[in-house]
Amino acid sequence: MTSKPSKQDDWDQHWDVYHQSAEENPAQNYRREVIFSLLGIPGKGKGARILDIGSGQGDMIAAVRAQYPEAELLGVELSQSGVAIAGRKVPAARFVQRDLLQPMDLPEGQRGWATHAICSEVIEHIDDPALLLRNARQYMAPDCQLALTAPGGPMSAFDKHIGHRRHWGPVDVERVLRDAGYDPRRVSGVGFPFFNLYRCLVILRGEKLIQDVSASPSGTASPAARLAMAVFQRLIRLNLNSSRHGWQMVAQARVP
Repeated sequence: MTSKPSKQDDWDQHWDVYHQSAEENPAQNYRREVIFSLLGIPGKGKGARILDIGSGQGDMIAAVRAQYPEAELLGVELSQSGVAIAGRKVPAARFVQRDLLQPMDLPEGQRGWATHAICSEVIEHIDDPALLLRNARQYMAPDCQLALTAPGGPMSAFDKHIGHRRHWGPVDVERVLRDAGYDPRRVSGVGFPFFNLYRCLVILRGEKLIQDVSASPSGTASPAARLAMAVFQRLIRLNLNSSRHGWQMVAQARVP
């Protein structure tokens, strides 16, 4: 994730090609439910100002909008394609294109704005996640609550294809949060056993998954893959939400 992306970091191209398959991914809904529990926002979100760090094609903010219809929403994203797709998807939210790995001079209305923040499946894509999270703090008010997710467990061929540098464990996630100036309150793995099982199937598909999704003009998965994802949409809800064996890393932290 740099201003001049390599092929694996070309998020304009990734969101153009893969945004449909990303919407169908059963792990997405599971992460959102965990994130909502970590944010702890009451009711419809009145008075909350929620920042999505690496807002992608807007699926997270769309879910946040449905969950907290009275909250104010801001998405920060490197990719212009992502910003454009997200803006069409959630017109009630604001989206800005920004490289959070570069020095920033925020507009007055955005500095110290957020009461809550989300950083979901972002830090695995960058070489210096502490820098990104440190820069993102400029958007956050003191005591802002951050919910973060990152992948753990083995990498799949598709993960490598879309630029994952590494996968994470709880100790490493906590260290990055502290290095970036946050106060971690909870860091753990979740998702055992069904999230892990879903990830195993993704890993086993290997290069075939890349070929299937890339061959589709809309980035949709094959009918068989879509059926499997529909089954896992139900199974993943049965996961144990705190387990050292879970391959989904989650963290709750605050801005001092």
